[in-house]
Amino acid sequence: QVHLVESGGELVQAGDSLRLSCAVSEGTFNNYVMGWFRQAAGKEREFVAAISRLGVRTGYADSVKGRFGISRDDVQNTVYLQMNSLKPEDTAVYYCAAKTGSFFYTLYTHLVDYDYWGQGTQVTVSS
Repeated sequence: QVHLVESGGELVQAGDSLRLSCAVSEGTFNNYVMGWFRQAAGKEREFVAAISRLGVRTGYADSVKGRFGISRDDVQNTVYLQMNSLKPEDTAVYYCAAKTGSFFYTLYTHLVDYDYWGQGTQVTVSS
């Protein structure tokens, strides 16, 4: 069973930066497409960012493009989400997810595509 553990969420002010981490245990990390999603209170979970195997491609939701950056460390089995210029509307629980059995250049942006999920980490941005 693959386990994903997110960390790094906290209360910050608008304009601040924050880096989330997601450590993956079990399985072959470099075979996974990794994604970040978020869910604000009372809203559906939504796509934030994804990174392909080997990190050759990345993709972002329009709402975070230019402010967030996703990266991966295939030695540490960890995926990161660097969040800059945070806004109050970025407040949500952030989840990382892993997709197995993909081709090298494929990205996935839909929840149903992912096989494993972490428990989430809370990010709160005050105005």
